[in-house]
Amino acid sequence: MTRALPGYVCAEDATHAEARTAPWCCPVCGGPWDLDFAPDPDAVLDPAAGPHSLWRYGSALPLTGAAVTLAEGNTPLVPLSERVQAKLDFLMPTLSFKDRGAVMLVELARRLGPERVVADSSGNAGTAFAAYCARAGLDCEVFVPEGTSAKKTEQMRAHGAAVTVVPGGREAAATAAREAADLPGVFYASHVFNPYFLHGTKTYVYEIWEAMGGHLPEVIVVPVGNGTLLLGAALAVEELALRGVRPPTLIAVQSAAVAPLASAFHAGAENADPVPQLPTLAEGIAIPAPPRARQILAAVRKSGGTFLTVTDHSVRAAQLDLARRGLFVEPTAAACWAAVGPTAPDDPLQGRTAVVPLCGAGAKTGLAAPGA
Repeated sequence: MTRALPGYVCAEDATHAEARTAPWCCPVCGGPWDLDFAPDPDAVLDPAAGPHSLWRYGSALPLTGAAVTLAEGNTPLVPLSERVQAKLDFLMPTLSFKDRGAVMLVELARRLGPERVVADSSGNAGTAFAAYCARAGLDCEVFVPEGTSAKKTEQMRAHGAAVTVVPGGREAAATAAREAADLPGVFYASHVFNPYFLHGTKTYVYEIWEAMGGHLPEVIVVPVGNGTLLLGAALAVEELALRGVRPPTLIAVQSAAVAPLASAFHAGAENADPVPQLPTLAEGIAIPAPPRARQILAAVRKSGGTFLTVTDHSVRAAQLDLARRGLFVEPTAAACWAAVGPTAPDDPLQGRTAVVPLCGAGAKTGLAAPGA
C-alpha cells in the first residue's frame, strides 16, 4: 500500500503546501519546510521483516510502496572504547551518510516526475543525489563550490550528473542552485530546505535502536553544519520516545573555524548570526548561515545536550587515531571523535555510553594535510 504524499508546513508562519505543487521554500518567509507527517506510534514496527535497506522502517517513513534503493542502511556499530561505539555510515553505497536522505528525496522526485533534478553540495550530498538519480533514471545537475574534492566531483560525473562549479564558497553554490530551482520542470533536491531528507536521515537512529535491542545509548554525538543528521536524529528520538524508548542526550559538534551554532548556543540565543566562511579541514560542516539554525538549537537544548567545537589540529589527530584503529574516514567524519575521544579535554561524555557517526570515507578526500 502506497501512502499519499505528505505535504509541507512552515514552522515559522504555519503556511501549508501540497508536495506536488509547493515551491522549494515557504513563499511567505522564504524559510525551509517541515513535513506534515507523524508516524503512528501504535503501528507495527518490525524492521527485521522488511527489506535489507532503510525502507525496512516503512511504518515510520513518509513514503511507502515500491521505491528506488541501493540497499542503503544497516551500517554496523563497532566499539571504539568501553562505552563508545562508532556507526560506520561511510560504508553506505556512495560512501557517506547522505545516502539516507538522498534516497528519500530522489524517491519523492521520481513520483513527482520532473524534467531534471538540481542540488547543491560541498561533496557528499552531491555524490548521493547523483547516484540515486542515476538509479531512478532522473537527469541531475549538482552545483558545487570551487575547491570541492576532485574525487567527489569525479564520482558525481561518473554517475551521469552534470557538475557546475561555482566560484566562491558553499553559500555561492546554494544560491546558484536555488536560481535554477525556480525554472519550470525542475525539482530542487535540497537536503536543507526539503524535510523529506530529514525523514531519511532519521533512520540512522532507528538503526541504532534496532542494533541495541530496542534501546538507545545515553548520548548520540552528531557533526553539525546544516544539521540534517542532527534534526533527523531528533525526529527519531521523539518518535521512539512515543514507543517508550528513553531519549538520549544530543551533543553537536562544529569546527572551531565556522561555528555559528555553537556560538549562539553558548550565548543563550534562539537563532544564529552568520559567521565568515573560513577554511577548515571539516569542510562538510563549514556552514556559516544554516537555514535551520533555530530548529537545531532548540533540538539540542530539548535533549539536555550541548555544542562542542574542534580545531583542525584535533580533527587531523582524530583522523589518524581512527585510521590506526582500522577506520579510514574523511576529516569531517573524524570531528565527533576529536570532540569526545581520548584526546578530548574534560571528558565531555562524563562516563556515559555514546554512539558517534563516521559519516564519510577517507577515500573521498585522503588524509588531512600535515600541520593542519
